[in-house]
Amino acid sequence: MSAEVALRIKIYVLKGDKDMRKIIFALFAVIFAASLAAADTIYLRDGRTIRGTVLGFMDGHFVVRMSGGQSAGQGAAGDGGNIQYFDPQDIQRIEIDGRSLDEARYQTHSVNVTLGPNWTDTGVDVHRGQRVKISASGVIDVGRRRITPAGLSSTDPSAPLPIAPEGELVGSIGNDPNAPVIEFGANREFVADSDGRLFMTANRGDYTDARGAYNVQILTERTPPPSAAVNNSSTGAFGPAPAARAPREITISVPGNSQGTDTGVDLHAGDQVTITATGTVNTGPRSGNASPDGGRVGIGSLFGEYPVPNAGAGALIAYIQQPNGQNTTPFLIGSQQTFSSPADGRLILLINDDNYSDNSGSFSVRIRY
Repeated sequence: MSAEVALRIKIYVLKGDKDMRKIIFALFAVIFAASLAAADTIYLRDGRTIRGTVLGFMDGHFVVRMSGGQSAGQGAAGDGGNIQYFDPQDIQRIEIDGRSLDEARYQTHSVNVTLGPNWTDTGVDVHRGQRVKISASGVIDVGRRRITPAGLSSTDPSAPLPIAPEGELVGSIGNDPNAPVIEFGANREFVADSDGRLFMTANRGDYTDARGAYNVQILTERTPPPSAAVNNSSTGAFGPAPAARAPREITISVPGNSQGTDTGVDLHAGDQVTITATGTVNTGPRSGNASPDGGRVGIGSLFGEYPVPNAGAGALIAYIQQPNGQNTTPFLIGSQQTFSSPADGRLILLINDDNYSDNSGSFSVRIRY
């Protein structure tokens, strides 16, 4: 292979010291195997995109040679020249032209899922906190109906998950009849919320005359051997592994018509979060302007139609979108709130209202977690 050949590697920087060690170990292996200087792209969590060459990992930071006279700007240290140092927590992902790290990060399993009296045992054991990717194809024929893993437009009240599309690929962790049913569809990525064997089926109560199967590929995140963590903690070309995760802080905008703004913040149950918000939204002629603490209580609040009934119109509220697809009960944030996350999942912010069509304005929200 010519030294001019470029590799394309996608590195997703995950939260937590354990996850970071996996990424650093994989990066170490790929860069030394490739021995190339590539034109890399660094995507930062604040929305900026940086072009340069990733030189390695040193003293808890990615070392990047900037290209084209760029400056990383606020949030990155430098040596006075074109070398910049990036905290891994500030990076969303890094792309190095040529190849994906999925093979290094994930183990692949394939299984055929049929529609029958018993759920299909995939043979895959998952662990709490492990990232899992599902992709499915194929067709199950029932009478004259052809069902794909995405399911039909109809629902089936006798299905394992009655509110989900009929025939959709679904699953559960463990064989406990009370285990939550997870929607997979044709594609899904999730974080396991418990330990156990992964079971799957088509979301349909009647399996009479069902023929065919879904072809399902399951990618489970690998756990690096103990030596990987040891190597990362030693000094050398890539320096020591990063220290324990420090508090992070981001600022986002939540529009007045938001029924669910994804903050990009993944939390574990018990994580402490502090949110402060400023600005004004208008919730229409009935309720008028509102601060993050909420404005006048509208009719929707009196009849319990607001997501948080006891809060005023326009108040800033939140919920946690859990890995199993379920949401926690929405709760008030207001202009300032410190709370412990009630569950694992993604932090979602929204406006407390029952009619978003005539809303305007936005809140500026700072999240420290």
